[in-house]
Amino acid sequence: MENLNKKELAEIVADKHNLTKKEALEIVDLVFDTISETLANGAKADIAGFGKFEVKTRAARTGINPQTKESIEIAESKIPGFKASKNLKERIR
Repeated sequence: MENLNKKELAEIVADKHNLTKKEALEIVDLVFDTISETLANGAKADIAGFGKFEVKTRAARTGINPQTKESIEIAESKIPGFKASKNLKERIR
């Protein structure tokens, strides 16, 4: 398996738990939606044995417009972050 997408993940869940692909896709969507909502509410999603999802704040900074070479101010922004657990790191090695 080269890459894993949501559809393939749902198929694996369906096969392992005797579910239809539609039921498994609903479960996968529920997991991702719950993590997204948790982050949108400013909380962390800590999945034991996998990792921690959290919102990080990227500080305001000065950038350069590549077309005009003018300095521009880039506003502070929030981005999703992920930190892998020790178990996940060890499994990948």
